[in-house]
Amino acid sequence: MIDVALTYLQAGLCILPANLQEKRPTLKGWKSFQTHRPIELQVRQWFGPQTDAICIITGAISGNLEVLDFDCEASQFDDWAVHIPEELLNRLVMERSQSGGRHVIYRCETPVCGNMKLSQIKRPDKIDTLIETRGEGGLFLCAPTSGYVLEQGSFEDIPVLTAVEREFMLEVAWSLNQYMPAVIDSVGPTGEPGQLRPGDDFNERGDVRSLLQRHGWSLVRSGTNEYWRRPGKTSGWSATLKDRVFYVFSANAAPFDSNRPYSPFAVCAMLEHGGDFEAAARQLGREGFGSAAIVPQFAVGFAMTSMSDIDDDAPEVPTAPEDPGPLPDHLLRVPGFISEVMDYCLTTAPYPNQVMAFSGALALQAFLAGRKVRDPGDNRTNLYLLGLAHSAAGKDWPRKVNTRILHEIGLADCLGERFASGEGIQDALFLSPSMLFQTDEIDGMLQSINKSRDARHENIMTTLLTFYSSANSVFPMRRKAGKESPGAIDQPCLTIFGTAIPNHYYEALSERMLTNGFFARMIILECGKRGTGQEPTILEIPDRVLETARWWMDYRPGSGNLENWHPVPAIVPHTEEAKEILVRARREAESEYERAESGNDAVGTTVWGRVSEQSRKLALLYAISECARGPVISRQAAEWAVKFVMHQTRRMLCMAGRHVSRNDFDAMAKEMLRVLRSWSEKRNNKPMPEWELSRRLPWKPSDHDEVVKLLRKQKLVECGPSPSKTKPGTIYWLVET
Repeated sequence: MIDVALTYLQAGLCILPANLQEKRPTLKGWKSFQTHRPIELQVRQWFGPQTDAICIITGAISGNLEVLDFDCEASQFDDWAVHIPEELLNRLVMERSQSGGRHVIYRCETPVCGNMKLSQIKRPDKIDTLIETRGEGGLFLCAPTSGYVLEQGSFEDIPVLTAVEREFMLEVAWSLNQYMPAVIDSVGPTGEPGQLRPGDDFNERGDVRSLLQRHGWSLVRSGTNEYWRRPGKTSGWSATLKDRVFYVFSANAAPFDSNRPYSPFAVCAMLEHGGDFEAAARQLGREGFGSAAIVPQFAVGFAMTSMSDIDDDAPEVPTAPEDPGPLPDHLLRVPGFISEVMDYCLTTAPYPNQVMAFSGALALQAFLAGRKVRDPGDNRTNLYLLGLAHSAAGKDWPRKVNTRILHEIGLADCLGERFASGEGIQDALFLSPSMLFQTDEIDGMLQSINKSRDARHENIMTTLLTFYSSANSVFPMRRKAGKESPGAIDQPCLTIFGTAIPNHYYEALSERMLTNGFFARMIILECGKRGTGQEPTILEIPDRVLETARWWMDYRPGSGNLENWHPVPAIVPHTEEAKEILVRARREAESEYERAESGNDAVGTTVWGRVSEQSRKLALLYAISECARGPVISRQAAEWAVKFVMHQTRRMLCMAGRHVSRNDFDAMAKEMLRVLRSWSEKRNNKPMPEWELSRRLPWKPSDHDEVVKLLRKQKLVECGPSPSKTKPGTIYWLVET
């Protein structure tokens, strides 16, 4: 046993002596070895003639080791193995356990997650687990423990699988599951007796198959139990559809969670509305599902006060557009290079932040392809990206990842950090026509531009606006007094990846910034709450990421001696389907533009006027991330880009309407709306007492009354007497949809 234990230790495995009957280590405090392997001296002390069992700690400490554990006498092993390609099956290490089960052992090139139950069955008195994993922090007993027999391979030579191979094996196991937990089906607020709710109606007759296909899912096998494959996957399956229940077993099928069943209405809410079930119910109601509109519960039972005392000449503020909510998680994934950089960032970050990781990876791809590719409309890859997150939420890690990658491939001189002046930006681009600026707290720069009378700050804004539109033309350098013109910058590609605190950013914007085009040029992504922290992991940058980055660095689409000064970018074609999708998006944006124009909405015209351009830029980036060599803008690329930009446009307009004020009175109205909205969201739409509102907004009573009058006139806020006998007074609630 000592000899075997030392052999396993030399093979990079974390091994411990175990109790055969209890199937756990014999050492007290053994969990400390989940993060560090023992030394040879310890192993020699632990394993002696009395030791009858050995166990291995799985996860990163053993080289990303994972085990598929087939229980109940391995009753599903044959059903699983028949779907695994023979070449892959023959590489795996396999052993038989003392109870007749089977262990399938392998390592993965990427970190594995914790233990997972993959396949279960419900018995009359209990639920049996048939297949589960032993992953990060787990353990398993192994040969030569009594009753454990190695049948294939060796623990000294455990194969390393790709993430795709591992995922395929897990999905096959998931597909064998026979037990289903409660179906996710939140159909929205309760209506009046006898009413058919839109969610219930959609569960009965909604076309869930068309909905799935519209979002990139494909039907692999039909029948009573249908097998479906997630977007971005070319083999295997990720979910089943049976009796109108969509059961997802893939861990990479965002926005769905693995091992969860969803009703058709839940599928609609997740795919179409980012998990907002109330918004899904409202939309389905507009489409004819359900028998009547549902009244928000908080408004029932409160008498409306008279509107006769409201002054019709009170000043008006434009209402904010309907809020679509933060960007759904499934839109934060682009296959290929962008996802590979994201995965590395999320794996190594102290606080993984999907939005920031996506923004950083997208900015890196945009920079690397600068001046090298374009679409048939001559749109380039330059982007202005802004990630909004609170302090210590992980804003800096994606910047560090990008910096490290560019240092590794020799492009560190193309990095910029702060905007000192418009002239400084010009000088930097003159030396390096393609640059990536990564700057934190961009709201501070906007505040300086708003408050400073120094022309230097104003010149920053003008320069940024001009560079964005000059990516496919020539930017003339400024002429200094008494000197000749220094020349021009041919096709400058300025990519910005900025970060800011949400409220600070929107409050730093002025109405002028909203209408001069700066706001419309930004792609703004909000991170929400900080995620759960993890122990930082030091990992080398994946070879594939560096290989692709170097390929872009060396790629020269044109020819001739002037290629570095006057490049001729390669044209990435699009399919006919993609072209139709982008044309439809352009026409929809044009309709919104005309609506904003007819309403004298200068902000709306500015933002909607950039939608088509942004959609085409992002579709181009999707295509080159998915396939750097020989890319094509596909239907999937166009659909993703259009959904992304349309959602972000509406979100940006909504947030700007909530935060950016035209005057002091407008600012007070927006502040009251924010306070009421925050109260409503945290307390399940309960009205807010007047004493609480006054405490949070310590204004003069006359100012308070004027703002309430205005918001009631705008039909954004309503008030009424409190139904509480112990706490009488006035209560306020939002009436906006």
